[in-house]
Amino acid sequence: MKLNVLGGFLAVILLAGLIVAYGAVYTVYQTDQAIVVQFGEPIRVVTDPGLHFKIPMFQSVISVDKRILDLENPAQEVIAADGERLVVDAFARYRVNDPLKFYQSIGAIESANARLSPLLNSALRRVLGASTKIEIVRDKRAQLMAEVRTQLGNEAKAFGIEVVDARIRRADLPDQNSQAVYQRMQTERQRQAAEFRAQGTQKAQEIRAKADRDVTVLLAQAQSKAEQVRGDGDAERNRIFAEAFGRDPDFFAFYRSMQAYEAGLKAGDTRMLLRPDSDFFRYFGNPSGKLPTPAPK
Repeated sequence: MKLNVLGGFLAVILLAGLIVAYGAVYTVYQTDQAIVVQFGEPIRVVTDPGLHFKIPMFQSVISVDKRILDLENPAQEVIAADGERLVVDAFARYRVNDPLKFYQSIGAIESANARLSPLLNSALRRVLGASTKIEIVRDKRAQLMAEVRTQLGNEAKAFGIEVVDARIRRADLPDQNSQAVYQRMQTERQRQAAEFRAQGTQKAQEIRAKADRDVTVLLAQAQSKAEQVRGDGDAERNRIFAEAFGRDPDFFAFYRSMQAYEAGLKAGDTRMLLRPDSDFFRYFGNPSGKLPTPAPK
């Protein structure tokens, strides 16, 4: 009976020892850093990963993430130095480099974004409010982001936070202004298109007028050349006729009469009221073309 009681007592002591040993050991991971707290007061900060020891029941461990964390800021409207309104979407990256100060000022990672978001908004308004729209959008964007990061980092040092980066993801005009800008752009493009079309029409008319002028000149030159060739041909024909008439007047008279017959006696409805013994029909009665001598009275 005594052995059973002694065995149970030893088992209880062993179980209590295991519980105490388990409570005295804690693990710090590669991504974390730990703060050992005793009765609500921080005792030490542990940054080395691995197994560590604490006093069980009197000391507790608070883990703080030491990785780079994200701060997503909702889009806000900022007035630039030239009076232009811009909708700015920005974000920041930070990490806890002083866990003790972080624990004493903020307490937990969950509260860090709520504290840093107003600071980021203030830094954006201060920096962008002193710059023009062109500087924000194009000319000095990298420099302005560096200024925002510096101002936010200076204010975040009080919380044991190091700001790694701060950037402007997007800087656009408000919707109503964007529509007006788009309409102006569309109107400008339409004006340019109309100007290009007018220039094209003018150029086409110039080309068409030049082509018409060239056609007229070419036709006139061709007609002049044709008239000249026709005149040369007529002159040559007349020369040949004159030469032929000089050589054989009778043949020439016969040839001319044949041409007259061909032109005057065409197929179809041809009527001629002439005397049969007229000079026109002289080759009908006599192949030589000589008219009969009238009988003496």
